[in-house]
Amino acid sequence: MRVLIADDHPFLRAGVESVLRDAGMEIAASVDDGDAALVAIAQENPDVVILDVRMPGLGGVGVLQAIRAAEDQRPVILLTAELDDTNLLAAMKAGVEGIVFKHGAEDRLIDAIKVVTAGGTYIDRVLTERAMQLAQSVTRRSPFECLAAREKQIAVEVARGKRNRDIAELVGMTEGSIKVYLHNIYGKLAIENRTELAILAIEEGLV
Repeated sequence: MRVLIADDHPFLRAGVESVLRDAGMEIAASVDDGDAALVAIAQENPDVVILDVRMPGLGGVGVLQAIRAAEDQRPVILLTAELDDTNLLAAMKAGVEGIVFKHGAEDRLIDAIKVVTAGGTYIDRVLTERAMQLAQSVTRRSPFECLAAREKQIAVEVARGKRNRDIAELVGMTEGSIKVYLHNIYGKLAIENRTELAILAIEEGLV
């Protein structure tokens, strides 16, 4: 098993190298920044890549993204002291196979390498769940985004409890036109009446 290590802390990098050698693995390359990691990956073709998340210049997540952009699917393990939401979400989207925290890494890194090189993932369940929550919060769209500006205005006024006649006067339309608009709004939002519309508008924070 040939492993590439990228970490800008010499002491930690030396410790990881020692742990891997004791486990019978070969150090294909050991570098101190992301740009050097990309060069070494191309030159040495390691079986697995271990990247520190925070390094000068290109960090571990950036290296991972560059690898995947080049359609390189070799296993990547991120080594980190902590992982903020931005890096976690980016790493998961890029298809990272493993994430190991530096605290206690000597006990978990070998297991992580065995798992990812066998085709599995080695990511703490708490991180996986957090990434799913982040993805949902980023990708969720309000159902009202499908409405035109005038339709949204009418929907808001309905949620405020105004009658069709009052809304018509407010927006300069006939009461019949408001009924037509509401029919279209119900269809777009997959609801059946003004009560459901009001509830949905309140849930979305429009009123």
